[in-house]
Amino acid sequence: TGYSPFPGNVNNIVIEMSAYSKTLRGEDQGVVLEFVNPKYKDATRTDFKKPTRLECMMQDIPKLFQKEMGTEANIGFTMFDRWFTFSPAKNALEAGVEDVKKGSTAPGTMSSAESDKYIQNQRKLKFAGVDLPVTQVPDDLIPVSGIPVTEGPRIVLCPAFGITQEELLAKIQGDVKISKRSSVVLEGHHLTIKNLNVDGALVIRTGEDSHVTVDGLKVSNKG
Repeated sequence: TGYSPFPGNVNNIVIEMSAYSKTLRGEDQGVVLEFVNPKYKDATRTDFKKPTRLECMMQDIPKLFQKEMGTEANIGFTMFDRWFTFSPAKNALEAGVEDVKKGSTAPGTMSSAESDKYIQNQRKLKFAGVDLPVTQVPDDLIPVSGIPVTEGPRIVLCPAFGITQEELLAKIQGDVKISKRSSVVLEGHHLTIKNLNVDGALVIRTGEDSHVTVDGLKVSNKG
């Protein structure tokens, strides 16, 4: 395609402490090269679009380890799909709208990050057997203030409800259906969902020591 097979990423780095300690005590003392990457307002390149900052390249870190550890350096990476791992909220609305006009499908605004979280949770519930529409990007997105976002359903799965696949499979049981226009919030360590039908808005929050099973509930409201 002409593009890098390793696109911009969230740079989560896991380092073994003894190797890290040895690298910090090596010739370079853990120091990597830094640079500035200014973003200008226009083609004249005379005014900054926003304050610039010092940056460094992620790949310089394993290079340091390899320099100090030699053949003992065990360096690798695991790559996940973007929808599962990364959607920053770093750009102002105006900057995001400009990116969209240039063809970007990831403008990095508050609304696009929120939308991506809803879509991620749609996929998680679909995996757990829930009957609900999953937004297809970019075809199903709708523009809101110039930013493409999901039309729904808007799903919030709080960490207390479930993070892993195992947790979701254990807590989502029976016949569960959520319509496209619905908004659902689920929170609770001991909350189990069975035979639920939602067409509208539903918020369930349980206490730390409360054991709640929702079985046979039908919700239909204005949302």
